[in-house]
Amino acid sequence: MSLIIGETAPDFELPNQNGEPVRLSDFRGKKAVVIVFYPLSFTGICTGELCELRDNIAQFQNDKVELLAISVDSKFTQKKFAEQEGYTFNVLSDFWPHGGVAKQYEVFLEDNGFANRATFVINKDGELVASFKTAPGQPRSLADYQKALELL
Repeated sequence: MSLIIGETAPDFELPNQNGEPVRLSDFRGKKAVVIVFYPLSFTGICTGELCELRDNIAQFQNDKVELLAISVDSKFTQKKFAEQEGYTFNVLSDFWPHGGVAKQYEVFLEDNGFANRATFVINKDGELVASFKTAPGQPRSLADYQKALELL
């Protein structure tokens, strides 16, 4: 499946850092969603990127937009990570089936066993309006997020 701007984003359900199920389709008709795939919790670039989102949370987590961060780490790891860094947004575990959602979104790196850094912006109708990713080892810029949010 190829992800195409204007088409419905693939639905999924994953546990958040508190073990609560989060389903993408639950936001349909209510809020836009920013999905942020990142390789691994507790790593330098990933922590830096998510902390930048945390520090600018009003843009990504409000009555119009929901922020969902996803990695292949377990929900237990996600809980420690979110607590340590003060993340108030959902940090989802794509642990089992390993990288299943990252594979749906075509960002799973088989040789590495984790997702690439990729962002998907989905409008409240469930349609993909923007996506961007960076090369391995390269952080995403806040400006790229801001540009994508303008499309909502």
